[in-house]
Amino acid sequence: MRQSVTQEFDYGCGIACFAFALGISYKQATVILGEAQSTSNRFWVKDLVKALNENGLQYERYYVKERIKSQLDKESTIVLIRRSKIYPAGHYLIRHQGAWMDPWINLPEDRNILNAKSGFRKQLPGEAMYALLPAL
Repeated sequence: MRQSVTQEFDYGCGIACFAFALGISYKQATVILGEAQSTSNRFWVKDLVKALNENGLQYERYYVKERIKSQLDKESTIVLIRRSKIYPAGHYLIRHQGAWMDPWINLPEDRNILNAKSGFRKQLPGEAMYALLPAL
């Protein structure tokens, strides 16, 4: 299993998933994405799909409905879970070898970004709202 990628600022989960999908470091991802995206408090689904596709991958975005739910376990799927008390802006995770790479896995216990740790979890920590599926 590949090493997880830890987000380095409060809203950096999309950047970490972008980095993981490309097999690069978080810092390399911030250079590719540019300062405006790397310091934004949002990473819109359409912008993340565009960035992935511009960097050699092929992704399509979907609002998660019943017909999409069965595809969430597909390798390299990126999901944005719904906003919640724990995840006020939502949270991106990426599927890898039967688990979800979570860029800030200890967020529920420690909200200080300086203590952020990434890792793999068996289940999503919330309800998937958007799915970014690798195109066939």
